[in-house]
Amino acid sequence: MARLTAENIETIPYGPLGLVAMPGCEALADKIDKYLVRWRKEQALEHQGSIAFYGYQRDSYLIDISNPRFGSGEGKAVINDSVRGYDLYIVTDCFNYSVKYKMYGMEVPKSPDDHFADLKRVISAASSKAKRISVIMPMLYEGRQHKRSTRESLDCAMALQELVHLGVENIITFDAHDQRVQNSIPHKSFENVMPTYQMIKALVNTVDDLKVDKDSLMVISPDEGAMQRCIYFATQLGINLGMFYKRRDYTRVVNGRNPIVEHQYLGDSVEGKDIIVVDDMISSGESMLDVAKKLKQLGANRIFVCTTFGLFSSGLEVFDKAYEEGTIEKVFTTNGVYQTPELLSREWYQSVELSKYIAYFLDTLNHDMSVSSLLDSSAKIAKILKDKGLKA
Repeated sequence: MARLTAENIETIPYGPLGLVAMPGCEALADKIDKYLVRWRKEQALEHQGSIAFYGYQRDSYLIDISNPRFGSGEGKAVINDSVRGYDLYIVTDCFNYSVKYKMYGMEVPKSPDDHFADLKRVISAASSKAKRISVIMPMLYEGRQHKRSTRESLDCAMALQELVHLGVENIITFDAHDQRVQNSIPHKSFENVMPTYQMIKALVNTVDDLKVDKDSLMVISPDEGAMQRCIYFATQLGINLGMFYKRRDYTRVVNGRNPIVEHQYLGDSVEGKDIIVVDDMISSGESMLDVAKKLKQLGANRIFVCTTFGLFSSGLEVFDKAYEEGTIEKVFTTNGVYQTPELLSREWYQSVELSKYIAYFLDTLNHDMSVSSLLDSSAKIAKILKDKGLKA
């Protein structure tokens, strides 16, 4: 994954780069901005006199915006800096419930729908001014409502089509619940980025005595839907794979879904082995912890949970209890969604950084260069395992 340098820049920028941080994404965008500022000081040396590189090297690429709300809860978007001719990248976290606004005197947390509406407002404010608009949405809005089983809405497809209709050219997301939802926008760029390298790097850097071989370590899929990402994870590490499938009660519907009756395991013996449970997200964590308990009953050693996003929608107490009882050893999730200070302070939790990876994408896309090397992390995974002495 080679970063652009003054020596390997092959194309002029599509336009001056602009980075917009939606409310709740300021910390992530600030880290991305710092990487870009540092890299472009090096990249601009050779081209600083060219008009094609106007605005290329700046002290910050962040664009100032505001999303004020009226007393009724209605909102609008205001872009306070010029974006005319810019290649604009908007970073949003639709799941940051720490962002609040006043409505009829009450303080209301922003729902995913509120965040998405604010995103559309910013796009609308920039349309016809910016040269190109791209959206970076680490966790895909309505990603779990991606298919129709009965008479129900197709929210994720509708959301993607709305963005495209507003003029968005590129949508970049991480570990989409089902990447086939991109079929709803076949003529636009949809990049589903897998943070497998970032996860493996965090895992091997955090667990000193990890042994990566078939006799000591296994990857487990918590359900059939996670198998594809687990196959890739296990293949990169060169270890075996097992899976659970969910037996559901199809006579009842609870919170819009058929409740899980039991998780049943399929695969080789896990006895005495460390286990990596891989999935795209933790919502309440109930299903994930049930899988961990089953693995412990089957004789598994340490259990490491690696999920791209951690919502912890039912609180942290169930994970505290699981850690105290020895059910889980460590939980890894990325900073692509909001992380509470309480979560970051937990001994069982490890944050996985995405900002540098996102900065690579922005820098590459701004030059209209191929991102294929960024999407395939096989060589980098092999290198870090070799450097750690975990592979020959």
